[in-house]
Amino acid sequence: MTDDHEVVRDLLAAWAFDALAPADEETVLPHLAECETCAAQAARLRETVRLLEGPAPKVPAGSADGALSLALRTRPAAARVAAHAAPYAAAVAGLRALLPALEGRWATPVVHDWDVHATVAHLLAADEHLAGRLGVGSRVPGSRIDEGTGWEDAWERRTAEVIAHEHGRTPGETVADWAAQAGELLATPEARDAELAARAVTLMGLRLPVADHFLVRGFETWIHTDDIGRALGIAVPPPPQEHLHQLIRLAVRVLGLALGTTAPPVLFSVTGGEEWVLGSEDEPVAAELALDPVDFCLLVGGRYAPEAVPRGATGDAAAVRNVLETAASLAWL
Repeated sequence: MTDDHEVVRDLLAAWAFDALAPADEETVLPHLAECETCAAQAARLRETVRLLEGPAPKVPAGSADGALSLALRTRPAAARVAAHAAPYAAAVAGLRALLPALEGRWATPVVHDWDVHATVAHLLAADEHLAGRLGVGSRVPGSRIDEGTGWEDAWERRTAEVIAHEHGRTPGETVADWAAQAGELLATPEARDAELAARAVTLMGLRLPVADHFLVRGFETWIHTDDIGRALGIAVPPPPQEHLHQLIRLAVRVLGLALGTTAPPVLFSVTGGEEWVLGSEDEPVAAELALDPVDFCLLVGGRYAPEAVPRGATGDAAAVRNVLETAASLAWL
């Protein structure tokens, strides 16, 4: 048996996603042929990935970008994880469907000062917070940020650390580590068991149940996949309606907390969906505000300016503006 047992175990999730670098394949494949324990774990991970992704969609002949857009739109929803983890699983599958189009385009500017490579590196950094809480080992050298640093400062510096590290590696290596970490997150007991995911933890300044942190991961992965698609001129579909409304309900809860109980109350709704009263519960509703579901998510994700997002609004304009500006202020993506 080879003497790299621990090394191979760290690579199994990437193997399950077919995201191994060629050099790592030379390590993993011979080991799996000799080690029954690792081979069994590899088989379980590969089955998890198969269930998450479903069969590959059939794509008609046509342009490469058009075929990819159709593949993204017809990609099956994630399966065999609990409902709270399904949006993240589907978003991971969506980004993986986009990967073939990235060949030779990794330096394309995307958002902030990030290129495509850096955007995937950012997701690697973003996922590690929840991954670490659930016992998934980091795939990037440990942080050099002092303990006690405010979460926003720590978040920005950790993102910069990881992006700098990954720019010293190939995009394929970055993708392999991102895919492996995502696969391990989706294989945790908390991704499959709503009761285990009910415990609250504080990440990124938010104390939420683990289940909600999975939703946050799904939200961010979709937003950045959309960023990459826009940069490359490829249409990336929004999450399936069921997943989209899970993300919206979480965003509304966080928005309600941010507004507090003294803001002028606004009846907020998403087109074709639910409605909520945001702000004070002790006063008459001062205004009504309606947004498209995807536009609302893009606003909360920092992809719309408050004054630019399409909306239907009546009543107190200042109360409406307060809700829109508060929603936009939640963005840390």
